[in-house]
Amino acid sequence: MTDRLVEANTRYAEAFTDPGMDASPVLHVAVVACMDARLDLHKALGLQLGDCHTIRNAGGVVTDDVIRSLTISQRKLGTRSVVLIHHTGCGLESLTEEFRTELEMEVGQRPAWAVESFRDVDQDVRQSIQRVRTSPFLLHTDDVRGFVFDVRTGLLREVDPA
Repeated sequence: MTDRLVEANTRYAEAFTDPGMDASPVLHVAVVACMDARLDLHKALGLQLGDCHTIRNAGGVVTDDVIRSLTISQRKLGTRSVVLIHHTGCGLESLTEEFRTELEMEVGQRPAWAVESFRDVDQDVRQSIQRVRTSPFLLHTDDVRGFVFDVRTGLLREVDPA
């Protein structure tokens, strides 16, 4: 599979031209989303190359590493807005922290990280909004909005943070 990706890159590079942009996103926005392969964020949000920073992980949850990336994005690369996108049918809804115990039993070491599983996607979006808004490391916490992407319709639904 990796060879297929490398071959695709070779074809891509043949027609590639330097877009002449730097690492600062044109729209000054950072998007935090789930890594789910069904989410084509650029198409879903009408984004072009260079428009935003995209930070993805399992569940799109705001972890310490997401705060790290957002802090760099804001303080060094000029983003001001944060968009959080979770989605329907997320795999984290069916996992529990028991997953860490299973891993410990299998490999002999318990992971230091939390699974960050959830049952209520809206509540998890609210929690993620709160984590961003209360981080002492972030400069811009007034424009933080959270959404649930419906994997069947492609529509975003905004979650009320209250």
